[in-house]
Amino acid sequence: MSKTKQKLDQNTIHRVLKLIRPYAGMVILTLTFALITVVTTLLAPVLSGKAVDMILGPGQVDFAGLGKIAIAMAATIACTALAQWLMNVVNNRITFQVVRDMRVRAFGQLEILPLKYMDAHRPGDAISRITTDVEQFSDGLLMGFTQLFTGVLTILGTLGVMLFIDWRIALVVVALTPLSIFVARFIATHTYSMFKVQSETRAEMTSLVEELVGNEHLVRAFGYERRAEERFDKINLDLQKCGVKATFFSSTTNPCTRFVNALVYAAVGVLGAFVAIAGGITVGQLSVFLNYANQYTKPFNDISDVMTELQNALACAQRVFDLIDETPIVPDGPDAVALPHGAGSVEFDHVRFRYVDDVPLIEDMNLKVVPGQRIALVGPTGCGKTTLVNLLMRFYEINGGTLRVDGYSIDNVTRDSLRGNLGMVLQETWLKAGTIAENIAYGKPDATREEIIAA
Repeated sequence: MSKTKQKLDQNTIHRVLKLIRPYAGMVILTLTFALITVVTTLLAPVLSGKAVDMILGPGQVDFAGLGKIAIAMAATIACTALAQWLMNVVNNRITFQVVRDMRVRAFGQLEILPLKYMDAHRPGDAISRITTDVEQFSDGLLMGFTQLFTGVLTILGTLGVMLFIDWRIALVVVALTPLSIFVARFIATHTYSMFKVQSETRAEMTSLVEELVGNEHLVRAFGYERRAEERFDKINLDLQKCGVKATFFSSTTNPCTRFVNALVYAAVGVLGAFVAIAGGITVGQLSVFLNYANQYTKPFNDISDVMTELQNALACAQRVFDLIDETPIVPDGPDAVALPHGAGSVEFDHVRFRYVDDVPLIEDMNLKVVPGQRIALVGPTGCGKTTLVNLLMRFYEINGGTLRVDGYSIDNVTRDSLRGNLGMVLQETWLKAGTIAENIAYGKPDATREEIIAA
């Protein structure tokens, strides 16, 4: 793993933890339920081991003791189920609140990004980040909360109890443990980049579908159906390839760790049998060891699955954070004033503007429009007609010169008051969801019926 990528991962994890920090109380609560779950889960094999030792042979069964153990087992299982259910409830609450906060921040960022960001990125990319990527992050975070805590505590608990029963057998388990860790780590570190590519390709598909469906009439009017299908098929094939690759590689985690787990179980069974024959442990304790060998190794499967899912979640979270980190629009200055409702004179005074620094567009433009005058901007596509309107509305900032409305430099007035004094009618026609009246009053939701009719 490169240092840059490792630093990026650490930064993403740090930011995720900052999102979780406000819910520290619930995290402590879920840890408590996880601890209860692990303790009761560890208690069950001990009780079953004692039950085995009470069955010595025909006519040598302690039925009274077995009855007490059966009651204890039932209580233990009920306690485990309740703790697991409560843990899942808390985990869901934490996850969906964190995801809600992330979506709010991402959507809020979209509201303050300059238009040049939207012009440089497909709308579907932003949609994919706020919906699909956040959803993928949610799945990974939920799995992390649900399985990571209990998995780590189970490993530590079972290891402690096994060391207490017989340290020799426990050492065999410990000696084979690094194999599971190595397998899980190897696969997890190699799946992050695959899931990142998958997430980016999925965003590309979302953008294309949003573009084609939203402009279906243009697609049909210009006979673009075949080329649209070709573009979709190409991206769909790319998504299939990177998806299959990421899923296949990540799916090897479980079989590999299960193979290591089988080795651990076999080693415990063989060594434990020799120790039991020698009188070092009872048959019941051997059964406890075998149960614990399963309990000890199973979390490695869960944790390896979690690590794979977390790699996908981190890749998706990073895309959302990239959106959140985009430079927002330059805020109104502290001395900006509200532009009063005036006559409507507009003046471009030696205005310069470029979309790209090394590509000239508007150089030293001078234009004065007096109130009541009508101006038609005529020219070929790309000569800057729409750009003038974008500059006037302050969708883009000028690079030099001064642009005045009613004598006020637009740099010194608030955007809201500037746009409140200007009317912009786009050549694209559309209706948003709602009534015709609501569409007309889009810029002034509190408009009266008379104002809407007059408009």
